[in-house]
Amino acid sequence: MLDARRLYMLKTVAARGSITAAARSLALTAGAVSQQLAALRNDVGVDLLRPDGRTVALTEAGRVLLEHADRILAAMEEAESAIAAVKGTVGAAATLAALPSTVGAIVAPALGALGSRHPQLTVTCFVTDQAQLRELALGTVDVVLGQRYHHVPDATPRGITVTPLLDDPLLVVTAADQGDGLPVVLRDLAARDLAVPPPTTECGQAVLHGCQRAGFTPVPRYVTADIAAQLTLARAGLATALVPRTAIDPTAPGIRTAPVADHPIQRLLFAATRHTENANPTTAAVVAALRTAAREGRAADPPPAGE
Repeated sequence: MLDARRLYMLKTVAARGSITAAARSLALTAGAVSQQLAALRNDVGVDLLRPDGRTVALTEAGRVLLEHADRILAAMEEAESAIAAVKGTVGAAATLAALPSTVGAIVAPALGALGSRHPQLTVTCFVTDQAQLRELALGTVDVVLGQRYHHVPDATPRGITVTPLLDDPLLVVTAADQGDGLPVVLRDLAARDLAVPPPTTECGQAVLHGCQRAGFTPVPRYVTADIAAQLTLARAGLATALVPRTAIDPTAPGIRTAPVADHPIQRLLFAATRHTENANPTTAAVVAALRTAAREGRAADPPPAGE
């Protein structure tokens, strides 16, 4: 009989690209993973992996087995969710992956509310912008607070359920004495010193796309994915930044924000979970807290002058 744990190791190796990387994510030694994969190979009687340069790749038999492993592991999670739904109680642990730009306005309030409402629940939060949905599909996290910029087609992986939280526009940020808060025509930013994320990031791509729609390609003075650095440069009067509204503390002194008038750039913030027919009470509680925090935070955030 096939061992589900070994099937999960095969899935992890296929996703990570190497036994070493899979072992690291599983908190095991590479030797331990290799032994379990060797046992799985003996179970099925055919090679499942082959060397591929410095990585490994699935053989044809490995690809076939992985297709079945995905269904087996999904069925096991479905069974666990069904039992949890019958019990109807929120569990003791959950893991959340969240974008750094959402921590202040959404994550912290949501976790605070969860702590009051479900004191037995401990949520481990990974603040990262790297491969969140892949980690969700692999089962290393239970809930993802992610983003999708509106110009990008929806590419949600199969088996993932997405709950929209809010539309989050990028605002033009300047020093307090350099702006009036009125809506800004995006083309006018062509003449300013800009602080923007690298074009390899999702936000950087969105800024580039928006500017090109407005008729120019930005030549930034400062390139950084660190939103705190962008706001510092704007506060010092050294640059104009384009920053998601959710990432800006509306009470922060020394800056002024304004909406984009003609070619808005905005992202959808969403909560994602693995799809099950029966909602798991624990992940449902986390998603509900994120939704409430997003709604209350948006309602409490005064719009920029002129919006």
